[in-house]
Amino acid sequence: MKKIPVLEIFGPTIQGEGMVIGQKTMFVRTGGCDYRCSWCDSAFTWDGSQKAELLTAEEIVNRLRETGGTSFNHVTISGGNPALHQGIEEVIAMLKDEGVRTAVETQGSIWQDWMIDIDDVTISPKPPSSRMKTNWEKLDHYINHLKDRPGKRTSIKVVIFDESDLRYAEDVHSRYPDVPMYLQTGNPHLDAAEGEWLLKQLLSNYEWLVNQVIASDRLNEVKVLPQLHTLLWGNKQGV
Repeated sequence: MKKIPVLEIFGPTIQGEGMVIGQKTMFVRTGGCDYRCSWCDSAFTWDGSQKAELLTAEEIVNRLRETGGTSFNHVTISGGNPALHQGIEEVIAMLKDEGVRTAVETQGSIWQDWMIDIDDVTISPKPPSSRMKTNWEKLDHYINHLKDRPGKRTSIKVVIFDESDLRYAEDVHSRYPDVPMYLQTGNPHLDAAEGEWLLKQLLSNYEWLVNQVIASDRLNEVKVLPQLHTLLWGNKQGV
């Protein structure tokens, strides 16, 4: 079995982002990322500040059960970019055998065949504020390989910080009009303590994004979301 670098396994909690927002889930956070987004809220997965533990698929599933017991039937594989790791295929197969559904989020820069078996795939290409460059050919590959999966879901999520990000989201939506799309506010206050000030700032950002989408004639079919876990728990890790 291939070993996977894992930084944390936690839950049950709720998913705070994308099409499965509010879903009760466990999290497996893998280490490593091929991107270095300027506003990354999980830079500890790639900057060396936290050490990952190399685990087999069987060890990961056992940890999930030790942590969550029988209080879950959904697991989110997060990162970093989980698509770096081939060994996740074995985790998905073991969870499927137990009747547990799976979700993953990736920027769509690295393809793995196990993506086809994931129940909920969120593709999150990075807008200009991230200072990353979208490889449209690779993104096309993702969309084309995931669009016809009966009983499974694929969506696009773009994090929005400013108007240039909004224009980027409009272009992405025009390129893939048949893929459900979610726009989500970013969190520019990663060092802020939880509390009334942070909550007020996050809600203000959300209101701005809602108003921008309402005024756009190119985003009539998108859904606009806050980052739910930051509203509840601020910048805490492992919730």
